[in-house]
Amino acid sequence: MIVDLGKARIFLRLRTTDLRKAVNGLSAIVQNDIKQYPFSDSAFLFCNRERKLLKSVYWDKTCFWLSQKRLEKNRFPWLADKNEARELTADELRMLFAGIDFFKVHKEVFCKKVI
Repeated sequence: MIVDLGKARIFLRLRTTDLRKAVNGLSAIVQNDIKQYPFSDSAFLFCNRERKLLKSVYWDKTCFWLSQKRLEKNRFPWLADKNEARELTADELRMLFAGIDFFKVHKEVFCKKVI
């Protein structure tokens, strides 16, 4: 699967997903739960409960691509949140695949005045 990360939007479903689903089931989740159009220029990532398996769905204007990545050791960093999805940058996607937990990175603080 070739996805131009400079152009495609990447969405991560934060809740765990039953990854026995194939393209049709995952596309239904995209449309009904994430509230996105599955035929857009976007990639959608899903993770199982054990956080050892990722699946992605991407529409390339002619067909759906379904890919998966499975870890033999360790687990993917994942954010269990009530929100249905979060948009990722290309750098965050690379960190996720590398196992870097960017969800817990300290956010930059901006102060307006000194007390």
